[in-house]
Amino acid sequence: MKTRPQIFSSRSWRSSDNNHPTFRTTMVLIFSFFLLLLGLFVRIGWVKSPIYWRGKGMAEHRSNLYRPSNATCPPHFRWIHEDLRPWRNKGITKKMVEGARKTANFKVIIVDGRVYVEKYKDSIQTRDLFTMWGILQLARWYPGKLPDLELMFDCGDRPVVRSKDFSGPLADPPPLFRYCSDDSNLDIVFPDWSFWGWGEINIKPWRKVLEDIKEGNKRTKWKERVPFAYWKGNPHVDPSRRDLLKCNLTQHQNWDTLLYSQDWDKESKEGYKQSNLEDQCTHRYKIYIEGWAWSVSEKYIMSCDSMTLYVKPRFFDFFIRGMLPLQHFWPINDRSKCSSLKFAVEWGNNHTSQAQAIGEDGSKYLHENLKMELVYDYMFHLLNEYSKLLKFRPSIPAGAVELRPEKMIGAAKGLHKKFMEDSLEKSRNEFEPCNLAPNDPTVLREFQYKKLNALKRVENWEKDYWENERKGN
Repeated sequence: MKTRPQIFSSRSWRSSDNNHPTFRTTMVLIFSFFLLLLGLFVRIGWVKSPIYWRGKGMAEHRSNLYRPSNATCPPHFRWIHEDLRPWRNKGITKKMVEGARKTANFKVIIVDGRVYVEKYKDSIQTRDLFTMWGILQLARWYPGKLPDLELMFDCGDRPVVRSKDFSGPLADPPPLFRYCSDDSNLDIVFPDWSFWGWGEINIKPWRKVLEDIKEGNKRTKWKERVPFAYWKGNPHVDPSRRDLLKCNLTQHQNWDTLLYSQDWDKESKEGYKQSNLEDQCTHRYKIYIEGWAWSVSEKYIMSCDSMTLYVKPRFFDFFIRGMLPLQHFWPINDRSKCSSLKFAVEWGNNHTSQAQAIGEDGSKYLHENLKMELVYDYMFHLLNEYSKLLKFRPSIPAGAVELRPEKMIGAAKGLHKKFMEDSLEKSRNEFEPCNLAPNDPTVLREFQYKKLNALKRVENWEKDYWENERKGN
């Protein structure tokens, strides 16, 4: 008599009644194996999970599923260590934090993963509101992972913590967060409010803007774009911008530029029909120039595939420090804007492949390294490293208010309400933050050397060009 062959050899999988698996046991095992296999395919992206399997809002964050959990943070994250260097040796005391109160708009307190705010004064427009909202979204993105801390935030344009006022060994500079800084100040740079929307001028949250600009880039091939340098903005906020308008195309001069003044009051009345960011990727070259300080326009300009003509800045934000001249943008001399812009356009039109590559690499840096997932990672690492320096236990002041999304959305109106709803993080991030590289001054020095070398090369090219023009060559 023949013996039926065993399907499974493992004793733990056999039926309790005999030495063979029952039909039910076999089907359960096959079904379990199928689910495991399907889960693996969904995880690695071979199969898209049904929408009802995802947490609410997960469809908005699918791109995050493709990031390895051990991914290294982008280059600009290294500057977190440099921004916190003034406090590395002595740490940060409660007195030092309170020392920043005289200019701060509000204090942020995070205790047990909950976000509280003690407000001191209103900011320009709704900068303070959307900065608070952004920090609350970080707490929703990484629930339970934010460290306890207290920090002061100033929503003004220019940095105020002057290095020269805190140069001695006994100096205790106040740690003050803001949107930009410069080489003469110690203010700690943080992502600006517009990443969650800028209702006053109808600029959508960054996630949506990136999608729109990506589509706008496809409309006009690079070599079919207008071969001039384009700028549109408010020229009245700083003399440097008024100086830029002298370079405009007229009947008597041609600097290869097309420059336009932006009247935001008029745009508001006409429904912002002429200010869609995705409609402005139609020129080969786009100009970035600071306003009263660093300008929010920077990331929108650099997201187009157009080569960014970057007028030498005084200020920096958190991400520009990871980008290099001749790789991600073309540097423009701020003291001779017109001739510098003319040379840049001439060079680009004579070296179209190289100019196109610079524009596309700069745009790629923004689209890949400034995704909202990585903006949150920058915020997380900055706050985490900052919290390690605190020499006191954070506590909730009597006048502080806990930030809650439903209350903030309920109190908002119009575009502000819509942008809050659009930028609300509806589910937690599934992965750990990217890996922050350790502090290594050598790497930053090498980066600075590359940057200075590239700037010098362009300066020499430009000088030779105009010398030859004067000689009639």
